[in-house]
Formats: sequence, structure tokens, C-alpha cells
Amino acid sequence: MEQKIKAPHVVLLASPGMGHLIPIAELAKRLVIHHNFTATVVTFSGFSSQTPHHLSLLSSLPAGITSLSLPHISIDDLPSDARAMTPISTTIARSRPLLHDILLNLKSSGTLAAFVVDNLGLAALPVAKEIGVLGYLLFTSCFTMLSVELHLPELLGTVTCDLRDHPDPLRLPGCSEIRGRDLPEPIRNRSHPGHRLAIYQSSVYMEAAGILVNSFEALEPGPAEALKSGNPPVYPIGPLVRTRPLESADCLRWLDRQPEASVVFVSFGSVGAVSRAQAEEIALGLEMSKNRFLWVVRVAGQGEIPAARVLPEGFVERTKEVGMVVEGWAPQMSVLGHVATGGFISHCGWNSVLESLVNGVAMAAWPLQHEQPMNARMIVEEVRIAVRVRMGGEGLVRREEVCRAVRELMEGEETGKVARARAREMREAAAKAVGEEGSSCRAFAEVVGLWRSCLSKKA
Repeated sequence: MEQKIKAPHVVLLASPGMGHLIPIAELAKRLVIHHNFTATVVTFSGFSSQTPHHLSLLSSLPAGITSLSLPHISIDDLPSDARAMTPISTTIARSRPLLHDILLNLKSSGTLAAFVVDNLGLAALPVAKEIGVLGYLLFTSCFTMLSVELHLPELLGTVTCDLRDHPDPLRLPGCSEIRGRDLPEPIRNRSHPGHRLAIYQSSVYMEAAGILVNSFEALEPGPAEALKSGNPPVYPIGPLVRTRPLESADCLRWLDRQPEASVVFVSFGSVGAVSRAQAEEIALGLEMSKNRFLWVVRVAGQGEIPAARVLPEGFVERTKEVGMVVEGWAPQMSVLGHVATGGFISHCGWNSVLESLVNGVAMAAWPLQHEQPMNARMIVEEVRIAVRVRMGGEGLVRREEVCRAVRELMEGEETGKVARARAREMREAAAKAVGEEGSSCRAFAEVVGLWRSCLSKKA
């Protein structure tokens, strides 16, 4: 009787946060559904791993994908005021013995083809080399940010000041001009506690057998082409975004009652929060615009206080005919894919950029932190799928600017009109990239072929 050939297996490590879990999970699904692999998605206990949205995503994974949560890792010895990246990077580094045992056990089956980490999980990448398996990186941001990471030592070597203070634009192969002040704080500021970690991570990138990028050639042609000839090899396989699940939520039922392309969606990601003063300006600006809106409210220090109590008195009641306020979270992909949604005010996290793009929804760029200012500049000035939200004095976007941005995004005849048309064009480009014979489809097939051939040589 002929022995059944076991499917190749890949282990994927998702760093804490939905922004990392979503592309890791989508990569696993693509392997299983389109290439007949099996996969294990490894997550971390603590952080955001026990939120309903996190658990719901893991429980929805198809047959062929196993999810595994690592046991709690103590980081009690860290200072109480340690920055967010320090607990995450420390937890990942201390998880290496556990990951070593998991991978070694799977390798004994003879089917382990690769170990994939995301860019926050770089501390775990050396485990692949320890046990003799291919180690790959899934880069969950754009090509331009990857170029910065790969060239960081030489960038720092060319300047005598902090990158944030460098007066001239930074230039990298294939990239448009990069402003130092737009880079993540640990990179642009030498005195930041995470600066040394950023330099270390730049060196770890070189240990990867390959880098998979959650972007596509038509979105970033310059840096994508420039990085093709580098080492390690780089593969554009995006967009990796969550397929629209069948969800039931009050906000979706509310959208069902709104006219086509009439609603502006306002959300600053799964963790982004604004101050009370800024929330007040947003509220009054939305009201001033007279546009329909769906706003996911998350105010710093809000705690369990209902949104209605942190917003201007009477706002929710006054706008109930044209707007809906949602506490903390909304099914973003379903909202963006709804026919009533016509625009998206966003913090420009890369997942949000891609989710808006694949749905053909133009954006108003309102970056908050990390690489978001660089993403914002790119989608406003280069890709032209967004209008810019202008910051005012005291670090606030004033109500008048909120009103202006909404009106320009939804019905403007200048940058808004261009953004709406370009968003529709990029929706088609994204679909083409991941379609049969598309650039991302071909690049991923090449990686899968390498994994299969490497496994067959060991058999």
C-alpha cells in the first residue's frame, strides 16, 4: 500500500498585537488553502492575546492550522516604566528555549520546512539556525520602512546628529525622500532606550534566509525593485489582509441604513487613543462637517467611562441621526468593505492602509506614532490615495481642520477627488497582485517552491 506523503509544515510566530497576528494568520491560511501546507501559529500569553478579537481570529483559522500559546514568561525584573517594546522584545528573547523545543519536536517528523517570525519577533529568528531549519522574516510594514531597517547602520554613519534633526532628506535606493523626523522614535533619536535594540535588529535581518513583505510592487515600485537584488532575498507577497468574515455588529446594521459611500469611518487602530481635548475637537469637527460618520472612540485614560461622558455634552444626542459612536472597537475590514463607507480617517498603521486600499476607500492621514508619519507621507504624496490632516498648535488637530479634512475626503474637488479615484485604481492593482499570475502570487509561489525543494533534499 502506498504511503501517504505528509504535507510540508511551517511554524509562524506572531508578536503581540493584532497588527502582527492578522498578517501572520493570513500567511498561514494562504499556505494551507493554496499550497497544501500545514501550519502552526504560535502566540504569546499575556499582552493582548486574551482579547475577544484575538481569540476569535485564532478560532476561525481553517483546518490544517494549529494555534499554540506559549506559557507565561516572567518579566517582573524589568523596570515598571519600561517602554512597550522592551517587555515585548524581552519576552520573545526569553521564549527561545521553548521555541527551540517546539521546532525540534516538529523537525523530528520530517515535515518542518520553515520558521517564520514577524519584525517584532527578530529575537527568535536565531532558533531556526540552531536546529537547522530555514528562518524567514515576515515584514509587516512597507518596503520603504524595510529599506530603512536594512540600511540603518550606514544611515547613522553618514550623520553626526540625530536623524530627527537632520536638515536634509534621507536617500535610500529606490525610495523617495525620507524625512528623519518621520521615522520611529527609537531610530531617529539616539538617546531613546530602544535605539541600541533597533541597531541590533538591523543586523539580525541579515540572518534571515529571506524576507517576505506585506506589500506589493505596484504600490511601492521603486523600493520593491531596489531590494530585489539585495541580500537576503526579498519577496513582495502582499497585501495580506483579513478576509471579510461574516460578522454581526450594531455598527454594520447601522451602515445598512445609510446611503452608498456617504459615511466617513474614524478609527485610530486597535490600540491608538487620543486625549480628551483631541476627542472634543474631533467630535465638534465631525458635527460641523454635517457628514455621516462612524467613529470608534478610544480616549486616553477613559477606562470604563462610557464614551458619551468623555465627549462634549449633548454631542451623541445631537448627531444621532447622522452619526454613530462605537466604544473601543469595530470590525474594521467589514466596515471598510461596506457599500455605505466612503472615506476613512486613519492613524496610517500599515494594516489599516492595506485594508482601506483593498476596499478602494480613500483616506485622511492622521498619523500618531511609530512609522505612521512615513506611511502617511507616502499615501498622501506618492500613492495619492489620501488627504492630509494638518496638526495645529499645542499638538491638536482643531475642529475646523477635522471639518475641512472630512469635506475634502468625501466630496472635495481637489486632493479628495484624486484620492477617491486613486483608491479605486489601487484596489484593482492589489487584487491583480494576489490574483493568479500576479506579482505577489508569483513571488510567494517561488518561496513555497524553495521550502518544498529544501525539504525534499533532506528526505
